[in-house]
Amino acid sequence: MNRSSRLKAVCRLIKNNRIESQERLLRLLEKENFPVTQATLSRDLKLLKVSKASDGKSAYVYTLPSDAERKESEKVYIRDFLRGYISINWAGNLAVIKTYSGYADVVATAVDNLGLDEVMGTISGDTAVFVGLSEGVTGADLVMRLRESIPDLEA
Repeated sequence: MNRSSRLKAVCRLIKNNRIESQERLLRLLEKENFPVTQATLSRDLKLLKVSKASDGKSAYVYTLPSDAERKESEKVYIRDFLRGYISINWAGNLAVIKTYSGYADVVATAVDNLGLDEVMGTISGDTAVFVGLSEGVTGADLVMRLRESIPDLEA
């Protein structure tokens, strides 16, 4: 099962269940054939901007941001990406995004938070972001996917 399917399952489970802990969410995911570690689930929850809110009684439960909040966050990441982005090149399963000095962390955070299945992870320096590509993904695939998310991208 891929990351996108797992993230959709997490959202559906949070919407349809009263979930107070990561342990309960892990058990629900396992029942749906998504065996994940607690660390992976924590990263997923952060990526999805999941928070805990009072149920009005005595507990706190996981909640998802509204569509408007999610779209606003995505706009911020796209704006940050475009501010720092210079170019992108790739070889094998590694892409390198050149950035203006001091913008690599911002661009890496944007890439990480756009939720692209093509990206395994990023490492940033001062003027470059190294992007580990998922198995079978090419740099051209990444650029195409980035253009879908960031229409103003010139690659």
